Amino acid sequence: MSKAEARFKLAVPDGDDRERRMCERCDFIDYVNPRIVVGSIATWEDKILICKRAIEPRLGFWTLPAGFMETGETVEEAACREAEEEACADLEIERTLAIYSIPRISQVQIMFKAKLRSPDVAPGPESQEVKLVTWNEIPWADMAFPSAVWALKQWHSLNGETFHPPFGNPSESDHMTR
Repeated sequence: MSKAEARFKLAVPDGDDRERRMCERCDFIDYVNPRIVVGSIATWEDKILICKRAIEPRLGFWTLPAGFMETGETVEEAACREAEEEACADLEIERTLAIYSIPRISQVQIMFKAKLRSPDVAPGPESQEVKLVTWNEIPWADMAFPSAVWALKQWHSLNGETFHPPFGNPSESDHMTR
């Protein structure tokens, strides 16, 4: 028994308001939706965990432990998994720090405040190097992504405050996200 190959065309499905890829044979709609990225500002005492990327994009630049959420995970589980994969770090998630919308790259990024359960960290396969740094030691000029910088600055603005609503995109960031 052979299966017919899908033949896709761009069309607006009934009841929709935008073009989607639709199969001409069976009317299957291939929805392409934003990806969810999760990460954390993980701290040990007064130090922040940062990772030097061993992969593209932005190979060799510093960032926070973060990555794409997998099917079947909660956002908190995904943040913990990413910290484990990138920095061999064991996290305790405290609360949501920020939710960023970046339509230019079809991403929603969710950043958490987290505590390291131990200061013992080491590079995982996606990191060249990891380290715990104070605020004044952050390599700002070598940060990989604007959203990591936003998260760090928003986290720092809390001055240790425990309860706060999640931050969003900084007002001056529209030119970077659209």
